[in-house]
Amino acid sequence: MVEICDYEGSRYRQEFWETGTRAYEDLAERIAVRNMLPPTGSRIVEIGAGFGRLVDLYDRYEQIYLTDYARTQLEEARDFLGERENITYVMADVYRLPFAPNAFDSLLMVRVMHHLVDVPAALKELQRVVRGGGVAVVEHASKHHLKAMLRWMLHQQSWNPFSPEPEEFVALNFDFHPAWMRRQFAAAGFEITDIRTVSHFRISLLKKIFPPKFLATLDGMAQRTGKWWQLTPSIFLQATPKKDAGAAVLAETVFRCPACGNEHLLFGDTGATCPQCGSVWEKRDGIFNFREPK
Repeated sequence: MVEICDYEGSRYRQEFWETGTRAYEDLAERIAVRNMLPPTGSRIVEIGAGFGRLVDLYDRYEQIYLTDYARTQLEEARDFLGERENITYVMADVYRLPFAPNAFDSLLMVRVMHHLVDVPAALKELQRVVRGGGVAVVEHASKHHLKAMLRWMLHQQSWNPFSPEPEEFVALNFDFHPAWMRRQFAAAGFEITDIRTVSHFRISLLKKIFPPKFLATLDGMAQRTGKWWQLTPSIFLQATPKKDAGAAVLAETVFRCPACGNEHLLFGDTGATCPQCGSVWEKRDGIFNFREPK
């Protein structure tokens, strides 16, 4: 079984975003998402949505599915966003997504890839659930950025930022070479249609001197250079699945059993049952648990 980075019980929203010094990063990431993600559609899924930080960027979709491995993160999202008829909260494992093929027009995944041990397996799942002609916007941490290059040349770090293999700098925290990541997308059946480099000014001194909005505005202007070179710690990729013409139609069924793949689940007030394998997937306090059967 693939090891998972679990945020269960963490104070991610409070400690990372609200009490940290990441207002600039938040604004810069929002600029990238606005420029890469279609603002409207029938169905969208965010993988690793956490507390729902980015939902306001796509809240005009008819149906929104927020997934996270940690139940407490989805509880935080539900409290943060309030009760909305068009939002469904789903505990899920990115390697076994509980969604039917071609279930979504669009997919968003930000600040998740750097925790993934098996990138090819995860990308195959993302490609499977987005319809042909749909859009996936995926962010990944990059090892090939200027600060890493400088540290390596000054012998202040042991790993080579120019080498292709992923670098696990802390347990379950990976940096990836942009060229290596593009090859994984191609192997998974994605065609990359846009690349944006983000967080050009992620330097403590600059963040102390200049307001976040000013730095983010400059970052937004520089993000387009990602088409030619990638020298920042964060890369956003816009990709579309390469599928047959028939797969361009949005699937009528959204969910499928992650245990056996059956797309004909029986839903009730307390969750869903799979008539094929007998798995029972609980729904409690508005949150589906498709991570582990009851």
